[in-house]
This record gives sequence, structure tokens and C-alpha cells, in this order.
Amino acid sequence: MKCVTKFAVILVILCAANEAYCKVFTRCGLTQELNRLNFPRSFIGHWVCLVESESGKDTAKVTNRAKGKYVGLFQIRSNIWCTFEKPGGKCKMMCEKFLDDDISDDARCAKKIFDDGGFKEW
Repeated sequence: MKCVTKFAVILVILCAANEAYCKVFTRCGLTQELNRLNFPRSFIGHWVCLVESESGKDTAKVTNRAKGKYVGLFQIRSNIWCTFEKPGGKCKMMCEKFLDDDISDDARCAKKIFDDGGFKEW
């Protein structure tokens, strides 16, 4: 019984620590953040829809697909736009940077992806 209790306490601590580094946005909160990050107002609804369908507005989302791992709020494709453990890819970023609650770097890369091919890149 003590082992189960210790495990539960450790699990709660780890989950609480992880919450400090990731965020699940509300629709309004995401809209405000995208406005703050200078996304074009005429496309905000499209970006919110994309984020809702790709990541569920969760900055820590990682998805394994046939074409590679997709990371973060915008589900950025790791084998093209970023690399793990060191800066790289077309965005010259570490993929891990797209998994925290600071979405400014995610936004820069998402805008670059959009400039490269529009929403069809998702």
C-alpha cells in the first residue's frame, strides 16, 4: 500500500510540474494570443480552427504519424521544420521549444510554414 501511495504522490508532482511548462488554451485565450502575436486578423478564425483540429489547443501535444512526429500547438512536422535535441529544420528550431507554454517561437515557425505553402501544409 505504501508503494502505491508513493507512486501516486510522485505522479501528482510530475503532472503538476508538467503543467508549468505546457498550456491548453481556451478558444478566446488562443484568439487573444494570436492577435498579440500579430497574426492577420482576417485569418484568425482559420488559425483557431487549425489549432483546435490539430492539437486541441494543447501546447504539449505530440502526434506520431506515418510522415513523422508533429509537435506543439500548431502540430509542426519535425522532419521538415525542426529537429530534436538541436536547432534545425527550415525553422532552425529545436522541436522541444514547440512543446512549452511560450508560443511565440511556434507562431514564427507556423507563419513560415504558411508562407511556404498556405494552410494546405497542414
